[in-house]
Amino acid sequence: MEAIFSSLGTVVATTFIVFIGCFVALPTILGIARFLGFYVIVEERQCLVYVLFGKIRLILNEPGLHFPFATDLSWRALFVNFFGDVRVVDLRLDQEYLRSQPVNSEEGAPMGIGVWYEMWISDPVAYLFKNADPRGSLRANVGNATVRNLSNMKLSMMLEERHQMSTLVRNEVSEKSKEWGYSLGTVYVRKVHFRDTNMIQQIEEKVVNRLRQVTSAIRQDGTNQVNLITSTADRQAAVEFAKAAAMRPFIVGTALNTIAQDPEVAEVMFEILENQRMLEGKVNVTLIPPDLRGDGLTQFLTAGQAVQGGLTSSPPPPPASVPPPLPPGL
Repeated sequence: MEAIFSSLGTVVATTFIVFIGCFVALPTILGIARFLGFYVIVEERQCLVYVLFGKIRLILNEPGLHFPFATDLSWRALFVNFFGDVRVVDLRLDQEYLRSQPVNSEEGAPMGIGVWYEMWISDPVAYLFKNADPRGSLRANVGNATVRNLSNMKLSMMLEERHQMSTLVRNEVSEKSKEWGYSLGTVYVRKVHFRDTNMIQQIEEKVVNRLRQVTSAIRQDGTNQVNLITSTADRQAAVEFAKAAAMRPFIVGTALNTIAQDPEVAEVMFEILENQRMLEGKVNVTLIPPDLRGDGLTQFLTAGQAVQGGLTSSPPPPPASVPPPLPPGL
């Protein structure tokens, strides 16, 4: 049991020593070594400028692990953190946007231009020591170049030629920005707008009125097209109906001419048509027996008219008898 406890105590002690060594002693030793300048780690897109006694002693801009003692700094690395300074410069690409730079067009319209530009530090020494505020100076330079180059331009060009305006601003700012350690990248005019509220309202009213005119013109044109199509269709239909109406007498006449070649068929057909017309007309039909035709028919019709007229009369006298003829010789 004593051996087991002895070995367990050894393991615990070893673990504690390793823990202290890895998480306390090693970071402390590395921190002291870094503070004394034995080594330094340069990250990606980063630059370290060593300044000692008012002079630039070393510039490290390559990413990786560096040993200042192995460079021109040599033994001076021990005194940099005590009597000098190590300045860290960020070399990554940066961007900024200037809003509503005041510009007047050639026509006198107050305009506002938004400029977006990219920049990065190309000379760390010039960035640190040639200008107290290089970023602010670059911002002011871009704004002044925008106002100076884009003023008095035609309004149509200002609203359409974004690429040309961006090129004008970039060409003027690029040379001056290099003196302060900055390299100017892309310059782009992102927004062009009116700054006068009354002018904006007037333009909105004109646009609305124009849209109404265009809408009315489109609606009227559509109505005219519909009317034209309708009238064309009516005209074509009228022409076809007229042709059909003109063809009907010809067809009927041809059929009657063919029927008239046979008198019996024609007589029967006309009789059928007459009877059909009488039936369709809904008139009263009087049937007369054959024995009443002749003089009796006249008397029958006269009596019927008298009854319909409300007249009361005696029946007509019988016809006078004709005396028999005398014998011959008397």
